[in-house]
Amino acid sequence: MTEAVAFPQDRTCPYHPPTAYDPLREERPLSRVTLWDGRPVWFVTGHTAARALLSDQRLSSDSTHDNFPLPTERAAKLRRRRRAALLGWDDPEHNVQRRMLIPSFTLKRAEGLRPRIQATVDRLLDAMEEQGPPAELVNAFALPVPSIVICDLLGVPYADHAFFEEQSRRLLRGPTSEESEAARTELEGYLGDLIDSKRDKPGEGVLDDLVARQLQEGRPERRELVELATILLVAGHETTANMISLGTYTLLRHPERLAELRADPGLVPTAVEELLRFLSIADGLLRVAREDVEVEGTVIRAGEGVVFSTSVINRDTTAYADPDTLDWGRSARHHVAFGFGIHQCLGQNLARAEMEIALGTLLRRLPGLRLAVPAEEIPFKPGDTIQGMVELPVTW
Repeated sequence: MTEAVAFPQDRTCPYHPPTAYDPLREERPLSRVTLWDGRPVWFVTGHTAARALLSDQRLSSDSTHDNFPLPTERAAKLRRRRRAALLGWDDPEHNVQRRMLIPSFTLKRAEGLRPRIQATVDRLLDAMEEQGPPAELVNAFALPVPSIVICDLLGVPYADHAFFEEQSRRLLRGPTSEESEAARTELEGYLGDLIDSKRDKPGEGVLDDLVARQLQEGRPERRELVELATILLVAGHETTANMISLGTYTLLRHPERLAELRADPGLVPTAVEELLRFLSIADGLLRVAREDVEVEGTVIRAGEGVVFSTSVINRDTTAYADPDTLDWGRSARHHVAFGFGIHQCLGQNLARAEMEIALGTLLRRLPGLRLAVPAEEIPFKPGDTIQGMVELPVTW
């Protein structure tokens, strides 16, 4: 057994798992890592075991549990105070929350939004081309695409995007738990006021639908709506923005794959699926065992923490041949980049549509797109948050 390594680790390359995890890839399906406080937890790296365990409701998502494997001291201080909507709840409460939202995130709803997503992408690229190269792609394109779309879907004024994007950044990457908690308080205050206004003057959006439904059912639970709105707004733009920026960087670093996409735009949906597998930006799903659970000959005892390394799981050689290679010819749809089981990402249909349209249109509109500075000078995010680019200078 390899000596336990610390979790989380920073990536040395933004699109590959941390090199410190390399020995653990050979110990699948489970090994051990240590958290910031020295506590050992299980580290899941096997694809089959991961899908089985993520579907097993004996593993809990309740971050207020004493033994929940919170990965940093900041996260421990922040998340033990209360559970995040959707993500921090088990069934039956989780199922109640999820069922409220499913109609708004179906495949049909996402497909119906494609014309509006396309119009948004075109408008942003028009502005980039009008200004001329170079451009910083994160703030000019990758971030505003999903921000505009999720605002439109939820019924949140995009005019306030600078405020909620900054609070989201502080919430996810604030240097202290106090700063992250302050950001959440400010964001929830803003969304609470917005929900109150929708009670008096309904509009069109997911939040308006939720307000109307709760009023009809006679249970106007304001805090529940505020917490759901917060997770939807933050997750709805942060994750996809990182996929668009890191996906673009990865393509520019793989010119052969990029040329294949430009030669055959019909490959874009397949490429998006492979990029989801390859990049695994939400690297580190967290659970705690409520009961003993046996998986592939190993027993996880009640009360033990479990970390799912999506970046390593999605590079399992038993699931994918030559997994460290970007390959449009493989079928990657069974990856766990969106999680698996009851907590699988609710917005995955919308995210796929946004990525397909954003990346496909970017490559078509800017055939000369390239990095504006050496790749090694471009900063990317640390391992204790959603993976992606801090900034992405490009020219064309």
